[in-house]
Parts: sequence; C-alpha cells; structure tokens
Amino acid sequence: MEKPQGRAADGAPVQEQSVQKQLLLEMRSGRFKDDDRLPRESLLADMLNISRTQLRDSLAELEREGFISRKQGLGTIINRHVLDVPVRMDLEIEFMDMIRRSGKNPAEKLESVGTVLSSPAAAKLSIGKTDEMLLVSRIVTADGVPVIYCEDYIPKCLIQRDCDASELSKPIFAFLKDCCGKDAYLDVTEVKPCAASSAVAQRLNVKEGTPLLYMDEVDFDFEGLPVMYSKQYFVDGVIAHTVVRRKI
Repeated sequence: MEKPQGRAADGAPVQEQSVQKQLLLEMRSGRFKDDDRLPRESLLADMLNISRTQLRDSLAELEREGFISRKQGLGTIINRHVLDVPVRMDLEIEFMDMIRRSGKNPAEKLESVGTVLSSPAAAKLSIGKTDEMLLVSRIVTADGVPVIYCEDYIPKCLIQRDCDASELSKPIFAFLKDCCGKDAYLDVTEVKPCAASSAVAQRLNVKEGTPLLYMDEVDFDFEGLPVMYSKQYFVDGVIAHTVVRRKI
C-alpha cells in the first residue's frame, strides 16, 4: 500500500494515513479497546511492523486530532471521549460515512451535472468570470430521507480527460483524483445557519425557510491551488456535528 509520493484525500501521505487508521481501529475495537494507554513506542512499532519514525509521525497526527494525549512520564493516553464522537466537523469525512456513523443507512443520488460560468464560485476558485466550471449536485439520504444537498464546483481547466457519468457518481474526492490528478490537501470552511431557499427546500423535501446548517467550503491542493468549491446544506436533527479543540 505504500506510495511514497502519493497523498490521501485529506492530504496525509498514504502510508501515514494507513497507520493512523490501523491505530484508530485498534483503539476502538481491536487489541487496545479496553486500554487507557498505548504501549511504549518501541513495542507498538514492533506490533504494527513499522519503523519508529513512521509511528511517531502517525502518533503526532493522532495527537493533533485529539484522539490521544502524550506527555513525558505518563506515556500515550487514549482519549475515549474523543474516540466515541461519531462525526467531527473539524475532520473531513465523506457524506456517506457521516450518515453511517450517525446510525442510519446512507444513499447518494447524483442530482445534476452541468457547466456554469459567471458565478460567484469563480472568485472562490481564483479563476476568471468567464472560465467554465463543472457543477455537480448531489442529494444524500439517511434511511431514505434527504438530509444533505451539495453543489460542487470544479474548474474545467483542471479536468484532464473525458469522464463519464459513472465517474461522476463516485465520491467527489475520487473524481478529483482520477479525472483531475488533484488531491484535496485541506479545506477552509465557513459554517453558518441559513434558511432553505425554494430550490434547496424542494431538494431536501422541507418547507421553504426551514433552518439549515450551511457549509461554504473551498478545497486546496498541497501547493495552495483552489481545486473545488462546495456549497453544503444539512437538515437539522440527523448528524451531530462536533468540534474537538485543543488549547494552544
């Protein structure tokens, strides 16, 4: 699985992300599920069959995300109260996983695909007002009920080849990788409440003016180039969006 030059959807090196996922799995449901601390680094590296350098990088990331705490003399403490949080707003999680972690059965429908220009999205993507953008709209359901409506804007100049409908049906980060050769390294997201417009209300099957959670997101590649702009609308009462913050 190791790809030294590759990066995962959240920007972490593939091997590093693999170790993080393995450690999270072991802490949640594996060999460390009943422990309050992880073994010392030398033993843990041997157990995972990785170098101590790889382990330290992964532990540093898990600590940054709040899953563990490390202190000289105390070891590596497992933060169960953080591990038990199903959906975190401060971590990038695919819509389908959000629904699953909320205890419901997810499904996704490709609502529409088109080309737009002269949109406010152009400024978000640092492109000209006359530059074309691919607009992909999706509806995500939980147990058959619409709960998320999303519009993704991608500069057409980034698309490297012809893509058919089956590729657009994949998670949007997979489309960015496969058809644009781009990974979303990080995003900057504004979160605020909004009232459902007529168009959004119709797609989410709610009344016009219904309060929604709105996320205005711009995704950047590793070099800081905007690669996608997303408008995301969430129906209240289905997904509990939690933020984990560390004091600095």
